[in-house]
Amino acid sequence: PRSAGIQGVVESYQSCLPKIQLYGPTNVAPIISKVARRVPHAALLPPQQYFILLILTDGVVTDMADTREAIVRASYLPMSIIIVGVGNADF
Repeated sequence: PRSAGIQGVVESYQSCLPKIQLYGPTNVAPIISKVARRVPHAALLPPQQYFILLILTDGVVTDMADTREAIVRASYLPMSIIIVGVGNADF
């Protein structure tokens, strides 16, 4: 979900966690590409608007080459992409 501010991120996380089931493979590139398509170019946004995509994963990213390409394609947008590994996988 789209959230405003850190409190919004925490609330979204708490709301989503009971509703999801983690499983593999862990393909991250499609979600990065989908979100990037929804982020307007910086010239179209007010200066104070910025986006952060936080991806929490319990598995090693299985599409690393595609993920790198998706990050590079999104690098001109006013957004940061943070990928956090949780659990015992070898991140």
